[in-house]
Amino acid sequence: MLHINEVLVVEGKYDRIRLGAVTDALIFTTDGFRIFKDKQKLQMLRRLAKNRGIVILTDSDSAGMVIRNYLIGALPDVAVRQAYIPPIAGKEKRKAAPSKEGLLGVEGMDTASLEAALQRAGVGCEKAVEVPWLTPTRLYEDGLSGRTDSAARRKALLRLLDLPETLSTARLREVLATLTEEEYVACLKEVLGC
Repeated sequence: MLHINEVLVVEGKYDRIRLGAVTDALIFTTDGFRIFKDKQKLQMLRRLAKNRGIVILTDSDSAGMVIRNYLIGALPDVAVRQAYIPPIAGKEKRKAAPSKEGLLGVEGMDTASLEAALQRAGVGCEKAVEVPWLTPTRLYEDGLSGRTDSAARRKALLRLLDLPETLSTARLREVLATLTEEEYVACLKEVLGC
């Protein structure tokens, strides 16, 4: 079981139950899109972010990304970490049918995937302010932004890293910042087939 000081924020109660088997962290739910109207819960999350820090772990579907992006804008930037689950096709055992996009949510992930997602987010580590080798110019030079085939290259890299293909370039950069430069170059070579 992982010991996490930060507060985990997930979408629903089944996500909270699933993560309770993986970590001893304090876990809060957004109750899906209700977070958009629940000013008290948002205020509480802001206080927690300032005092303990927050890790956002939503599903990798478009609804999860909408909730994640809302929280990113609503919570203090320095206290928020991003954890991403891989986009895996399937359905949760308790559901009669798969989700609209056919992807497993947090509640459907195996323990190893959840632990890996939290560790990639740097849980338990200080967040680096800037990674000197990982600049926007570097992403452009490596063909991951600003070019006609950049979207395809980013998608290939996201698949290699088991991340949602809908991740923006800015969020991809946050994830890449958790890698060493050597790990990044190795991933890039694998994506480009060099």
